[in-house]
Order: sequence, then structure tokens, then C-alpha cells
Amino acid sequence: MTQMISQTFDVKGGPQFGRDNLPKLRTELQALGLDGFLVPHEDEYDNEYLPDCNERLLWLTGFSGSAGAAIAMKDRAAVFVDGRYTLQVRQQVDGNLFAYCDLVEQGMHGWIQSEAKVGEKIGYDARLHSPAALDKLKTAAERAGVELVSVDNNPLDKAWTDRPRAPMAQINPQPLEFAGENHTSKRERIGVAIERGAADAAVLTAPPSIAWLLNIRGGDVSRSPLPLSAAILGKDGKATLFVALEKLTDETRTHLGNEVALRPETEFAAGLAELTGKTVRVDPTTASAWVFEQLKAGGATVQELEDPVMRPKAAKNAAEVEGARQAHIRDGAVIVKFLHWLDTEGQSGEVDEIQAAQKLESLRAELPELRDLSFDTISGAQGNAAFAHYRVSEDSNLKLADGSLYLVDSGGQYADGTTDITRTVPIGTPTAEMRTQFTRVLKGHIALSMIRFPKGTTGTQLDILARMPLWQAGFDYDHGTGHGVGSFLGVHEGPQRIAKAPSSVPLEPGMIVSNEPGYYKEDAFGIRIENLQVVTDAAQIPGGERDMLGFETLTLAPIHRTLIDLHLLTPEELMWMDRYHALVREKLLPLVEGQVADWLLKATEPLAGATP
Repeated sequence: MTQMISQTFDVKGGPQFGRDNLPKLRTELQALGLDGFLVPHEDEYDNEYLPDCNERLLWLTGFSGSAGAAIAMKDRAAVFVDGRYTLQVRQQVDGNLFAYCDLVEQGMHGWIQSEAKVGEKIGYDARLHSPAALDKLKTAAERAGVELVSVDNNPLDKAWTDRPRAPMAQINPQPLEFAGENHTSKRERIGVAIERGAADAAVLTAPPSIAWLLNIRGGDVSRSPLPLSAAILGKDGKATLFVALEKLTDETRTHLGNEVALRPETEFAAGLAELTGKTVRVDPTTASAWVFEQLKAGGATVQELEDPVMRPKAAKNAAEVEGARQAHIRDGAVIVKFLHWLDTEGQSGEVDEIQAAQKLESLRAELPELRDLSFDTISGAQGNAAFAHYRVSEDSNLKLADGSLYLVDSGGQYADGTTDITRTVPIGTPTAEMRTQFTRVLKGHIALSMIRFPKGTTGTQLDILARMPLWQAGFDYDHGTGHGVGSFLGVHEGPQRIAKAPSSVPLEPGMIVSNEPGYYKEDAFGIRIENLQVVTDAAQIPGGERDMLGFETLTLAPIHRTLIDLHLLTPEELMWMDRYHALVREKLLPLVEGQVADWLLKATEPLAGATP
């Protein structure tokens, strides 16, 4: 049964939030004898998508973006965002109350060093900061002559008198047919890894790791089927799950069995204190500074190492890969119906971005297997599509106008897999510039699909393949080329990625990554082509000396033929396109009918030999 949470298009937040709530926080700070308080976007679980009760930055400032921070002082305040949100922050945050600052170049630590006054006391909640981030803040405070004060009870939470209740979604077992390995086996083999690393236990604070390890799924977080919780896994494979016990059904309790102890999440601090004298593995990139403080105060020896669940989770087993294949076939049929609609009704010039997103959502909602969207649909027309992470609202909504491009990036959550696909569609006749740039993006996409690479290769080493056709013409895009994707978990999953940024994580068989090069012309149009692909063992290349890895494309949907300049494609690229479209036709034609089937046949006709 579909449990989807429909996407909304109203703009959360706004300047009134700061006008109403900044004074409330300042009243609490005065009572604590503090001059200021640090408010990051992150929550206690380092979630990508926050439950309403943890939207602290939104409550204080009115800013609803996915990355940011604020510093609230008794006589001044600042809000920090990155380059994606420079326009949005000015629309949502009162500039008379908050100075607009750069999250990347300056950040809260830079502001403290340059703007804080000697002797000021600035509070922070250690649950909301990583150890590295807090170290940087402490260094800046020391240089500025400022005292950072850890608070046990967050004053913003006290000031937020109408704060929503914590989510209490039911926790269900993930069926073995989709998980591919029971949680006893998972716990035991990861316990062995913990012991080999000379530790007694690992503290797990990332909800996706806990969900995968124990084969459970929840609904506490929008767009990700996560149960908010924490866990301790011993080297013997036995675990303790700290969670709101009301979320657990009798079926889930039976599923977890006797080797998973169940305790209220309010006892997590006590559970950490019980690790006295133990060597404990904790990931400083996912666990908060508070976890490290609790362990050290309790007398544990702390190993700062990667979450031991992260890489086993990223390298999908055969059942998870097959589930991803089936989810993409199912989702691909929806995309075909939507692309047909765009090529017919969507060409009228009267359809807008919201209507297009709603149409796609309604088509996905017809699938009984759908559990949720995997993220809010990016539905961008005209110049809006030039914002790579654009989110349509009632205020920004544009028509799919004749002579423009429409970019749609969307995905679904299914019990057997998570999807994420981007397609760019012409509305009317595309210009020569649009076709040229689209084809350059396509060439990069194909290169990253066709590549064979030796074991030990990282995504950083492959990133240039997707960019080279653009680079050679003097263009680029300012986002990563590929992110990891979970198995009915987060649509953005580490540690694997394909990006310019250095990565030491090699790509391994079973890892799913996106392949999404793009091009964005400010105030004009945006282009992106995104498929998900899984790392596979490739057959040895004839005459070669080493076994290679490669990619199997999972996403199935036509790439718009009228946007392709055939003169710019090599014979090998044409062959890849024709093979891909033949696969799309084979897998999806049985799932559509009538005019949609006729459209699919034309959309997947061979390009080789076609008139340029």
C-alpha cells in the first residue's frame, strides 16, 4: 500500500520567523548568562532531511535550505549559507536582524574569529556538532578571546514552546528477500571486523547504518525510511538498540530476537557510560562531539574510525542489486508515461513546473509498491533549471514555455530499491546551442557508463571522464558527478562518490552510484542527464593483463533524441545509445500500452544511420 508523503510547494519559513523567534532565544540566553548561541542546520542524527522537530535553523531564522547555520548574539546575529542559497536566504531571512554570510568561505568559525568580542560567552549543543567542526570553532574562539560553553539543555529548544513532537513512526522488518542477508549474519561479520580492529564495540549513530544492520525500516524522516535511533554493536555481534520502544511492533521485536537488547533512547547516555574500560570505535564524520565527550568522560578508549557498517552497506549483495533492477523497471515505466505526457500535453505552453511535478507524482502514486518519493522533485523550466538544486514553489513557478528546456530530477522509494533519475526535455524546438550542450553532456555521461577500470580506482579518478567533453569546449558544472544510493534507504549514501573532491574510497562491486553530468546557463536553461549504475565485475578485456570493473546501468528511460546532435557522437557512442535504448524498449514496452507504447517505440529507434 502506498504510504507516500505528497510534495508541497508552499515556501516554509520567511522573515517573520526571525522577528518572532530571535527575541525568544535571546531571553533564554540571558537567563543562562550567555552572550550568544551557535545553531547549525545539523540535528542529533546528522540527517540529510530533518524531522520537523529538529528544524532549529528554520525556526530561528526562517531559512529552509538544506545547508546553513546561524549565530545568535544578544545584540547581533548572522546566517550562513553556501552559493546555492544566496538568493533564497535574502528572501527568507530578515536582513535587519541577520547579516548574510558565506558558509564555505567564512563559516561560523570565521565569524567568531573576526566578529566576536573578547570575553563573550557563546553557547553550543555538542549533540549538533561533529568533533572536527567543534575543534575548528574552539580554535577560532581561543584566537578571538571568546569562551565556548557547552550546554546540557538546548536553550533554543526551551524557547521553541510549540515545537512539534518527535516522530513516532512504526518500525518494520525489511524482508529477507530484499535484504539478502539476515541481521544475525550481518552483526556477526561486522563484529569480527570490530574485533580485528582491536576494539570491543562500535557506537553507531547514523540511522541508515542501524536500519541496514538490523534489517529494519521506519518513517521518522521524510523521503528516507529511517527509524531515528542509536546502537552499540559488540565484537561478539550482540547489539543494543536505543529507540523509542513504542515504535516497535510485536513482529519487529520477534524479528530482532534475543541478541538485540532494546532500551529507550533516553538511556543512550547511560549506555555509553557503561563502556568504561572498553575500546570503542566511533566515526567522527557521523557521530556528534557529544558522543565522544560521553565516552571519554566515562573512561572508554575511543578509536576514531569509519563506521564499520558503511562499506558493507554500500556494496550491495545480489538480492539488493536485483531489487534495484526491479525497482528501476517499475519506476522506468512511470517515467515513460511522464515523458510521453511531456511530449504531448506538456508542449502546450500552459503547463507549469508545479503541474508537471504533480503529474509525475500522480503517476508514481499509481504503483502499489511506492512507499515515498526519494526526494522532493526538482522541476525546473527556463532559467530555473539553471539552478542545479532548484526547488519549485508557488513564488518561483514558471511555465514550460515554447523554445525552452525542462529539467526534471526525481525518484521513488520502494521496498526493493531506491531510484533517482534526471531527464531534460525540449519544449518546442530546441536551439542549436541547446543541442550542442546537451550532446556534450551526453558524451560525458556515456564515457562514464562505458569505462572499464582496475580494482582500487576511486570516483575521483573517474570524474574527469564525465567533464572532458565540456572542458574541451571551455565549460564545466559545479556539482559532483555521482553520489552513492542506498537500498530502500537514503538516496544520497556514502562513502562512495564520483566528484572532483579527493576520495580514498575505491569503487567496489555492488556499489550503486549516480552518473549525472550537467550544464547550466544562467537565466537561460539547465541540462542534466542522470542514470544510476552499479559497479560490476567486468569480463577480462581480450589481450589485457588485469581483471577490470565496470558499470551496469540500472535506470531505464529514453534520452530525448531531438536534443542529440549526431555529428558530435562517435560510432562507439552511437552504439552505446542504441544498445541502451534497445534495453529500455525490451524492459519497459511490456509495461505500457496504446499511445504511450507507440511513443516509446519511436523514442527508442536506433540513432545509427539516422539523419543528423
